[in-house]
Amino acid sequence: MARSLKLLGTTSDDGKCPTLYEDLDSGDIIVQGYTLVDPDDVAQLDNVLDGESFVVVPRDLLTRFAPKE
Repeated sequence: MARSLKLLGTTSDDGKCPTLYEDLDSGDIIVQGYTLVDPDDVAQLDNVLDGESFVVVPRDLLTRFAPKE
């Protein structure tokens, strides 16, 4: 079943990532951005589960558009 997504905001000037969305059914936040792939960076992360990925999110995107509730 497809999610019902609402665009919350982006700091991109040309319509590309990074962007935040809200799942209107669950309230989850979906993050679009560049994937963290450098092995040295990924090696520093804890408790990584199968199927998880990591996205670099500019602080400005979160402070401007992340829900406050």
